[in-house]
Amino acid sequence: MKFINKKLSFALGLFLGCVAFTQAQQTPPKKKIDGVIGVVGNYVILESEIDKTLEELKAQGAPMEGFSRCQLFGKLLEDKLFAHHAIQDSLEVADSEVNSFMDQQIESMVEYAGSMKNVLTFYNKKNVEEFREYFFDIVKSNKLTQKMQQHIVEKVEITPEEVRQFFNAIPKSELPTIGDEVEIAEIVVKPVISKEQKQKVIDQLKDMKRDIIENGASFFSKAVLFSDDKASVPNGGFYSISKKDPFAKEFKDMAYTMAEGEISEPFETDFGYHIIYLEKIRGQQLDLRHILLIPKATEEAIEQAHVKIEGIREKIVKGEISFSDAAAASSDDKETRNNGGVLRDPMSQDPLFELNKMEDRELYALVANLKVGEVSKSAYKTDRKGDRAYRIVTVNSRKPEHQVDFAEDYTKVKNMALNDKQGKEIAKWIGTKIDETYVNIQGEYRKCTFKNNWIKK
Repeated sequence: MKFINKKLSFALGLFLGCVAFTQAQQTPPKKKIDGVIGVVGNYVILESEIDKTLEELKAQGAPMEGFSRCQLFGKLLEDKLFAHHAIQDSLEVADSEVNSFMDQQIESMVEYAGSMKNVLTFYNKKNVEEFREYFFDIVKSNKLTQKMQQHIVEKVEITPEEVRQFFNAIPKSELPTIGDEVEIAEIVVKPVISKEQKQKVIDQLKDMKRDIIENGASFFSKAVLFSDDKASVPNGGFYSISKKDPFAKEFKDMAYTMAEGEISEPFETDFGYHIIYLEKIRGQQLDLRHILLIPKATEEAIEQAHVKIEGIREKIVKGEISFSDAAAASSDDKETRNNGGVLRDPMSQDPLFELNKMEDRELYALVANLKVGEVSKSAYKTDRKGDRAYRIVTVNSRKPEHQVDFAEDYTKVKNMALNDKQGKEIAKWIGTKIDETYVNIQGEYRKCTFKNNWIKK
C-alpha cells in the first residue's frame, strides 16, 4: 500500500523472487517428490524450500562455490525459530502489511515471467487464489522472522568506548576498504497541484459514495476500477488494520472515528484523497475498504516546475545564491531543505554515499561525474506517489577509496560495532531458544555440521 511507511527492509530468507523466472522460463524445473526435512516449533521445512532457494541464488548470479545445502538449511532453521517465537511472544504482523508486500512482489514476478500463467506454472499452482494463499503464508512467516529479530535487538545500544574497543580489535591488515564516497545535496521542485485538480478528485469520491449509498453500487467494484492504491486494488481496497499498523495518521484517525457500515467523507493524506468504508469492528482491529485518488498535475504545472528549477539553477551557477540557501528557500523536499538539501542514508543517517553501492541509479548518473561544487542539469524525479518532480543536485565533497579511519568514518565504524553487538545478541538468543523449542531434523540433514546446536547433542 503506497501510504504505508516502509522504513523496514524485508527479512533474509525469503526464497520467492522474481529473478528466478527468467531462468525458469528457459529451463522448466523438474518435479520431485517433496518431503519434510525439519520441524521447528509449529513450522515445517520442506525439501522444496532448499531447491527453490538454490534456484533463486543461481538465477541472481550469486557465487555458489563452497555453498552447501546444509548451510541453507541452517538458515531456514533460524528463520523458523524466529517466526515461531514471534507468535509465542505475541508479536503481530497485520494482514494488510503482508498483502501490500505480496502484491508488489507478485507484480514484479509477473513482469519477469511474462504472465501470471507462467508464475503459476513455475510454482505448480492451479490458480491465482491458490498461489496467493501459498505465498501469503511464506511472506507472513518471513515478516514474523524480521519482527522477532528487531524485537531482540531493539534495546541494544553502543557506547563510544565500545566503538573504540571494537575498532582497535580489528587488525590493521583486516580493516575494510571504503569505496569512493560523495556527499550529495538536492533541490526538488514539485508541480503545484491546482485547487481545481484537488476538487476534481474530491467530487469524484463524493459521487462514488453517493452512488453506493443511493443506488447500491459496489464499493468493491469501484475500488478495483478507480483506486490509485494499486496494492489493494486486487482485494477491492480491503485492509485489516490496527492502531499499531504503519498507516498514515490521518487514515487511522478517520477509520477509528467511524461506525460499522459507514462510508467516510473524502479526506486527505500525503498520498492523495481517500474514502473509507468500515466493514467490521473487531475490538481494536478494523476491517475496511478504501479508495484512493491522487490529483494529477497538469502539463502546464509540470512545465512551470521545470522553469522554476532552471531559474534556481541559473542563480546558483552565477553565484547569486548558495546551493544550501536555495534549498532552504525553494526545495519542496521537507526532509532535506532545512539541512541545505543534504541527503542521508535512511538507515544509518550517514551523509556519505559509496558510489558503487548507490541504489538510486538515476541519482548515480547525475553525480558520478560531477566535480565538487558543480551543479547538475535538471532531471526528472519520481516521488513515492509516482508523480513527476524536478531536481538538481550538487556534490559537496568527495572522498577517494580508502581504508576505514576511526575519526573520519566514525559513523560507519559505529554502525559496524552496533551490528556486531546485535549479531552477538541474536546468536545468544538463538542458543537459548533452541534448548526451549521442539526441533526435529530428518534424513541426511542430521549429518550436517551446524554452527548452532540444532541436533541438541
